[in-house]
Amino acid sequence: METENTKNARVFKAFCDEKRLAILELLRSGEKCACVLIEQMDIGQSSLSYHMKILCESGIVESRQEGKWTYYRLSESGSRHAEELLVKITTPSVEQQPDQCCI
Repeated sequence: METENTKNARVFKAFCDEKRLAILELLRSGEKCACVLIEQMDIGQSSLSYHMKILCESGIVESRQEGKWTYYRLSESGSRHAEELLVKITTPSVEQQPDQCCI
């Protein structure tokens, strides 16, 4: 069974590579065909597939098939989830207890 931390790690893994960050930057201007991303990124198809799998599994990017082509776009809900997750894990808990040392 997948833990919440495993799901959350998938989101942050998407941001931990400069090629994936470059892909996200390209997708900011709208949906792109895989062939366009390959050309603009100057990478091979297998490399793009690897990075897109990670981005899609994170929920930050969505894909759709049209014939033999795959088109990618930023996911509004995935982006919102990533933003909320970052705020959640970096905000101190209200119920925070002071560390208790064992003596």
